[in-house]
Amino acid sequence: MTTREPARSRQQRRQDALDRLENDADAWFATASADGEPCLVPLSFVQYEGDLVICTRSTNPTARNLTPSGRVRVTLGHTRDVVLIEGTAEPVTADTLTPVADAFAAKLDWDPRAEKPYVYLRVTPQVVQAWREVNELAGRELMRDGRWLDLD
Repeated sequence: MTTREPARSRQQRRQDALDRLENDADAWFATASADGEPCLVPLSFVQYEGDLVICTRSTNPTARNLTPSGRVRVTLGHTRDVVLIEGTAEPVTADTLTPVADAFAAKLDWDPRAEKPYVYLRVTPQVVQAWREVNELAGRELMRDGRWLDLD
């Protein structure tokens, strides 16, 4: 992809981002410990009711970092076609665990419920940006404060 290609419209970028969220199976998840130690790991995810659901061992740094702060950055795609998400995360509660875990297992062909000590975490996007090249940097923000921006 080169900057000679025309920039996508915001509507097309939003649709491309939604397609990635629906179809991609893995993304990079970045968190930090309370003392600022960074952690960046690839994790499988499923989109569920507009959020991203991940599952990881409760002892892994990602789960430990998300539980107290709830802040996370997620990237999908590659450096020339990236979707960047900033969001908050919280453990999936028992009352919604079954449908969330069913959706996770159906998409990823892996059901960690039988394995311990895994925890499901629900990431709620607050900011979504998407761009390919420098000509798409302007207008890359598609969501702000958890709300999709008007399309132009």
